[in-house]
Parts: sequence; C-alpha cells; structure tokens
Amino acid sequence: MPVLAGQTVKLEGFKGFKSYTVATTAFAENGSFELRFSSSDYGMAYLVVKGQKPFLVLLADESIELTGDGFNNPQEVQILTGKLNQLFAQYANEHPKREQALSAWIYLENIYGSDTVFKNKGQQFIQIQSEITRIQKEDEMFLTSLPINSYLRWFLPVRKIVSNVSTIAQQRVQEIPFTLSFFRSLDYSDNRLYKSGLLKDALEGNFWLIENSGQPLDSVNAEMKRAIDAIVGSLLKDEMKLNEITDYLFDLLERQSLFQASEYLALKVLNEKSCTLNNDLAKQLETYRAMKKGNTAPDIVFPSNAFYPVGKPVKKLSELTSKYTVVVFGASWCPKCKEELPAIAKHYANWKANGVEVVFVSLDDNKEQFTGFSKDFPFISVCDFKKWNSPIANDYYVFGTPTIYLLDQNREILLRPISVQQMDAWVDWFLVKANK
Repeated sequence: MPVLAGQTVKLEGFKGFKSYTVATTAFAENGSFELRFSSSDYGMAYLVVKGQKPFLVLLADESIELTGDGFNNPQEVQILTGKLNQLFAQYANEHPKREQALSAWIYLENIYGSDTVFKNKGQQFIQIQSEITRIQKEDEMFLTSLPINSYLRWFLPVRKIVSNVSTIAQQRVQEIPFTLSFFRSLDYSDNRLYKSGLLKDALEGNFWLIENSGQPLDSVNAEMKRAIDAIVGSLLKDEMKLNEITDYLFDLLERQSLFQASEYLALKVLNEKSCTLNNDLAKQLETYRAMKKGNTAPDIVFPSNAFYPVGKPVKKLSELTSKYTVVVFGASWCPKCKEELPAIAKHYANWKANGVEVVFVSLDDNKEQFTGFSKDFPFISVCDFKKWNSPIANDYYVFGTPTIYLLDQNREILLRPISVQQMDAWVDWFLVKANK
C-alpha cells in the first residue's frame, strides 16, 4: 500500500466494551507493514490508519497477508493468505447482497399474500416464497460449511443477528421470536463474545428489539425479565464479567427509561448469593432495593445554612406542607447539573402552583462555590459541604449527579425522574391536565 507509506497503522483488539492496542508499526516506503499478535488476542480486530476506514480482520491461528490501495474501499483489499480471513471477506461481500434481496422478496411476499389485487397470482406467490427459501438456505449453507471449531463459525451468525435487529423489527417481524430466543441463548461470559466487538451491540440490540417488538407493555416487561434472567444466569460463573456487564446494562436500561427492567436487574443481582459485586456497583444497585418506588424516603434535617428564597424556614423535609416534593442532588462542579438546575428554576413557578416544592441538596465542599451556584435558585437549597461523605447523600444512596426523587406528602417515592423534562411531563400530565 504505497499510498500509506510512512503512516502509522495500529491493530486494535476488543476486550468487552473497550478496545486495546495489540500492536503498532509504520508503513515502509514501499507500503508494506508487519504486525504481530498472540493467542491471547484471538478474536476480531481493526487495522486503524488515520484518514482511512477501520478494516476488520480475524485474529486466529493463521498468518494474514493482504494487499490493496488503502482501507477506504474494503472490497478492493485482497486477502492473499489466511483462509479464515478469506472466508470472512467473502461473506462480508456476499451477505449484504443476500440480505437486500431477501428484504425485497419478503416485502413482495407480504403484498402478494395480503393485497386482493394479487389474489389470483398464486403461482407468482409460490415463486416468491421459493426464492426467499433459496436465499436463506444459501446463506445458511455458507455458515455451516465453515470449520466447525473455528471462531468464524461462531462469530458470523452472531454478527448476522446483531446487524439485522432494526431490519427485523421494521420489515421482518416474523423473525422477532427467533431473534429474541437467539439473544437469550447467548453465553455472555463466553470469551468469544468478549473479544468480538459485538458485546455492546448484542445487549443494546436485544433490549431495543424487545421494546420495539409491537407487544403490549406487560409482555414487553415480561420479555425483558426473561432476557435479564438469561444474561445474569450465564454470567454467574465469571464475577469480573458479571460486574462489568451488569454495570453497563443497568446504565443502558436507566438511559432508556426502562425502570421496571433496571429495578428487576438490580434486585436479581443483589439477591444472588453466589457472586460478589464491587462496591461501586453494589451501591448503585442498592438504590433500587432501598429507594424503589413505594418506599418511604428518609427525612432530611436541613443544615443551619439552608437557603430559603421565600416563606418561613423549616428544619427538615418532613415539615414541608406541599403535596409533592422534588429532591434533587447535584453540585456546582457537575456539568449536567449546570443545565438541569437552571431548567428546574424555570419550571419552578408552574410546579409550585401545582403543589410541587423543590429541595436542592448540593454535594459541594466549598461554601463560595455552593453559594455562587445556588443563590439565584427560587427553591430551598442545602449543603453540608461533605461531598460524597454527606449523610444525606448516603441515606438516599446517591452515586451520581444529578439524582432526582419525586416524593408525596408522606415522603413515599413516586418517581425517580432521569431528567427535568421527564419531571415536567409528569407535572403536566398528572397535575395540570388532571385538574382541567
């Protein structure tokens, strides 16, 4: 690859959700390069050159020799040696074409099978079904012809499913049950998955497909619990991966507002006696056991320096007379809090008019920074300057900022909003519109 002479090329392998550098070198003047890897690197990897598209290769018990004019056009890169990589390149070229044709034929199948315009076209309908079957068998024959114990034999079917999730949800819904079953059958402790670069996509694709499968909400929640059972069950034999994958999955479910699923995950892992969680993850999951909806939130004794913009000062949270209270934990050093707290301030007049009070608990450890940040907020602001060692934060199992709780007048936890937008939507739906 003379066009890349002098440039640096890296071989980047996968390790769970992250990548790591296997080896680095520079292209010689004639465009040649050589990189070495060991058996501990076996799996998928990228050849990475600045300004070029990453080029995916399989690291296995074989030497790889390739030639071409760069990596921006993968189809023009020729694999000279390395049988498994040659097979991978062949499938990478042929499979997308089969998938495109398959989607087109299935689209026609749906039209010919349901539209009365084509009710007398039985022979054409049979031919369409025959071509669908032929394409599927052709793809399956390629996969089953691969060496039985090779990494490629495992990798390609997994990649095929993961890559097709959105197409299956939108165009080939008849494949949804099989796909969900496939995800449940995966062994998430399998080092092949850990080294594939597919771990993140497999988790996200699994739950995205469940959420977008067109099932009733109760069925979606039940399917997510089945998925969590399968994932956690396969991880119990590997505590390191259990901690890493649970941490990622919990964050994923929280980000997607899938709170029933995240609560189920938290309680399931916490109740597992056969595994050990690291302290940070255990604390994060414990919030769902101690601070789940329906529980009573701890009372908060306000420090003497509490700031009350209006109204008569109170000594503790339980003395507030509002129907609802939003308790929000944040700090001046938290980038997201600099967006969320001013947003709460903008909504406060409307929330207050509808019976919602706000208490801001700062995790600052500097008086000037706390005062500068909170002085213009129109709601109660408190700080004990103990940061993460604050008894208030520990009582509420706060492990990140901002953290928000919505409480009723008896301090029962009604909601754990993940954003100001979600909280404002709750006020609009349950208070404003309900009173009209």
